[in-house]
Amino acid sequence: MIDSGRLRLRRRYGRGRLVRLSPVILTVVIASLAYTTPPQLAFSRLLPAAPALAAAMWPVLPTVLLGTVCLFLMIGLSLVFPDLGTWWTAAGIIAVTVAAAYGSHVRLKRERTLLQVRLVADVAQQVVLSPMPRRFGNVEIESLYLAAAAEARIGGDFYEVVDTPNGIRLLIGDVRGKGLQAVGAAAAIVNAFREAAYAETDMVDVARRLDASCTRYSAAFPPDGPMERFATALLAEIPHEGRRIDILNCGHPPPLLLNPRNLRVLESATPSPLLNLAELIGDHYTIDTFDFAPGDLLLLYTDGIAEARARDGEFFPLAAWMRQQPPTPPRQLLTALHHDLLRHSKGRLDDGTHSRFSVFLRGTPGVHPGRNRIRCGAPAKRPGRSAR
Repeated sequence: MIDSGRLRLRRRYGRGRLVRLSPVILTVVIASLAYTTPPQLAFSRLLPAAPALAAAMWPVLPTVLLGTVCLFLMIGLSLVFPDLGTWWTAAGIIAVTVAAAYGSHVRLKRERTLLQVRLVADVAQQVVLSPMPRRFGNVEIESLYLAAAAEARIGGDFYEVVDTPNGIRLLIGDVRGKGLQAVGAAAAIVNAFREAAYAETDMVDVARRLDASCTRYSAAFPPDGPMERFATALLAEIPHEGRRIDILNCGHPPPLLLNPRNLRVLESATPSPLLNLAELIGDHYTIDTFDFAPGDLLLLYTDGIAEARARDGEFFPLAAWMRQQPPTPPRQLLTALHHDLLRHSKGRLDDGTHSRFSVFLRGTPGVHPGRNRIRCGAPAKRPGRSAR
């Protein structure tokens, strides 16, 4: 993956360097045509186009220098062909160069402003997605967050994990929409989870507090469009003694559980309401319990992965991909997933709806030096429990 990534960077850099040299190439081509063709064709009148093109990609000083070169070229051509209308063309070169220099200055100023905005966006995103611990006891944790496009660095995806007296609790979700309002809603939900995960003994109460936090934020900062703001979320709890995992799914894509023998999609028997919609459709929350043995891998993800498409519109076959993976550490599995997503989408990670996606991989090796690795068969689903 690293080698192929470097290859892509080299290719992109090569194309970028050629584009940045295009004003020089244009200048050489125009001057050559003006010198080798009859004066009646007047190719020299195209010389002002070179500094105009340079303004789109060069700083101010190189743009002015190129305009000066074009001016001297025009004067030199006038010595060979006296009837070229030198002074009119020279005046045009000077005027275009001055305008191009000003345009380059404005462009650079806007680029600096955009860079500062992106830096602020990155910091805001890091507040929501704070660095995660690599391990809680025998539980190994890895995470991956990727932007579908370079200009879309901020969005409503969120995840968190905390170690509480009730066990290890995990959260992953996605706020509808993107931008600062989506990040604000995600931050409100994550902050509520960090408090409620410790204070509440039942995950149903945790979900209710997340819904209340999302509702309060939406009331304080209404969405721009006519649709209500809502968020999908998935809560998971692993008791410290292990052997099971409790999942409360509020409309989020179901996680995948991979063990040495097979793959299981952890579908909820009765989906719980999305956050900020409990008042409309009721607050009936259901917790489903699944067997979860040492050595199992749990993949939590947002819909940007499942909806990543190839150029022919085919979705990424996440479940089939997971079934084909050999036993591997979580970090290597995430690396392979990233590589295959890029290959499937030809480097374009954009699902058309969400500008970004996040991946959260949670592994439970349960293996220490001197201990045997425990293997298990298909995880048996236990009856779910619900609460109002």
